[in-house]
Amino acid sequence: MAPAVPLAVLALVALVAPGLAAAPGCDFPAQRWCSSRDVAAACQVESRCPELPHPAAPPVELSLYYESLCPACREFLVLKLFPTWLLLPEEMLSITLVPYGNAQERNVSGKLDFECQHGPEECLGNMMEACLMHEAKNFSTYFAVIFCLESGSSVTKNLEACLQIYAPEVDSGRVTACMQGDTGVALMHHNAQLTEALEPPHQYVPWITINGKHTDELQAQAEASLLGLVCHLYQ
Repeated sequence: MAPAVPLAVLALVALVAPGLAAAPGCDFPAQRWCSSRDVAAACQVESRCPELPHPAAPPVELSLYYESLCPACREFLVLKLFPTWLLLPEEMLSITLVPYGNAQERNVSGKLDFECQHGPEECLGNMMEACLMHEAKNFSTYFAVIFCLESGSSVTKNLEACLQIYAPEVDSGRVTACMQGDTGVALMHHNAQLTEALEPPHQYVPWITINGKHTDELQAQAEASLLGLVCHLYQ
């Protein structure tokens, strides 16, 4: 006498495989078709396996176009963006920082030069933060240092101190060399291109895009309650 088949297995077979017709490339018995997402995909029965775990949702992507000495930019980065990033799991929020803002790029005798809204000191700060990102590479490392710079008394004079506190593994000499050489100019040119490619064109700073889009409503929501906005948008 054949052994009894559990009712749960029979129900599963009836649910996922009427007629027990296996999909081409499915080498698994019917009772295993819903055992994992990979098996369900191989047997082409994902839609019939409601208990499968859903893949992780993509993070909410926020890009901040800003200037290093802009008071409103510093306030948003220090009081809204950085605390929100600290509170959320890494997989929920992806941040891109673009220090340039309302700067102007000029070609002077074959060399690129930049003029910034808040003067040469801001151009120096923009390039310092761009070079810091380039040298540190890891977002959590350079964002903490940028937070330190932007929340301090001087954006451009506290690099060494902020690195010692938040990223002692990053060589300040490499950041300075980047700022004084062609790499810094190339990074600022790249930021100029990113800023000029915005659609719609930016009208002020900070300029915030969410998942590649900017609207007055998204900007207002981000400035009023960034944590609430990200939690609402994360699927």
